[in-house]
Amino acid sequence: MYGLELAGEEDAFAAREAEAAATGVTVVAPGLATARGVEPERARRLAYTRRVVELVGRCDPDIDAARAVVAAANVDREGTVAVRARDVRGLTDISTTDAERELGSALVDRGFGVDLDDPDHELRVYFSEDACLVGWTAVEAVRDFADRKPTDRPFFQPGSMAPVDARAFVNMAGAEPGARILDPMCGTGGVLLEAGLVGADVVGVDAQAKMVGGARENLRHYVGSGDVVRGDATALPFRDDSMDGAVFDAPYGRQSKIARHSLSDLVGGALAEVRRVAPECVMVADRSWTEEAEDAGWEVERVFERRVHRSLVRYVHLLHR
Repeated sequence: MYGLELAGEEDAFAAREAEAAATGVTVVAPGLATARGVEPERARRLAYTRRVVELVGRCDPDIDAARAVVAAANVDREGTVAVRARDVRGLTDISTTDAERELGSALVDRGFGVDLDDPDHELRVYFSEDACLVGWTAVEAVRDFADRKPTDRPFFQPGSMAPVDARAFVNMAGAEPGARILDPMCGTGGVLLEAGLVGADVVGVDAQAKMVGGARENLRHYVGSGDVVRGDATALPFRDDSMDGAVFDAPYGRQSKIARHSLSDLVGGALAEVRRVAPECVMVADRSWTEEAEDAGWEVERVFERRVHRSLVRYVHLLHR
């Protein structure tokens, strides 16, 4: 069994993204989940999981209980250790310093040496509401999203999606090495960047020549490869079943007219076309498009409502053919 340290404030969303790298994911407390199995390389690419631990045990959020877990555990490793404790979201008021000292003492009693700077093994202790997870660090996610802030890219336009969200969406759509991921309304290419960085082959479409050129420029800078063409999301120039997944950020209500189409015609047509070429889709919008997605033939697994700021809620539609 494994424990997952979730990022962000929406555990259900983080857990659903984690399913791209893990099996049997279950939220057990605020900010924490467990999983039956984990693929380490995929877990390193997750956006809303900070860390995966090989679970030693689970107990009440209490230092003595956590020490008892460590004292009773079958520990089949050698070398130096360090204990890192965290009060997840500040929910328990437990002293993490005291926790690290007590659990470190339990490990010393079992013959381990302590090295706080460069340990061979790191024991993580997570205290949250009604639960504590204790485990050895197995995977650290690569959280380098600040390196790709939209404003720092070679080509930028206002309204670009945050890289951490784009990464989560492409993971949910099945991005992985060898997969072909489509964004039929790619804009500046933020979704394509994140899909490309996890190893997927990326394909973008946009109606505006300026966006096509800008997305290509951003891809060259961060990924080095990717196909972006000018086209109409309601008439995609691709064969049936030629993609493995798709992600797109639909125009928001303030953009009620886009090129030749009304917003409803554009989104409805894009949903139908994407279903023709890909079996999985994550569609992001500023309102629910569930009815239109079902009319296009999609099965709607779930719609997450994610508040961006006071005046914007993103509706994240998980769609399957």
